[in-house]
Amino acid sequence: MPNITIDGPRLEDVGKKRELVSAVTDAAVKAFGLPRQAMVVIIKENSPENVGVGGVLLADRAK
Repeated sequence: MPNITIDGPRLEDVGKKRELVSAVTDAAVKAFGLPRQAMVVIIKENSPENVGVGGVLLADRAK
């Protein structure tokens, strides 16, 4: 049972989350040759104050 974790910014629209999970699931089905029911997709949302790039928080880069 493949587990796919997506780390990214917050998605406010649950419809966009549905689209993302469906598209990722379709790609995994094609790659692994397993049924959709075997795929587990987890979305981890990260706010800009919890992500740093190059030693700087994303929240600080936006300023």
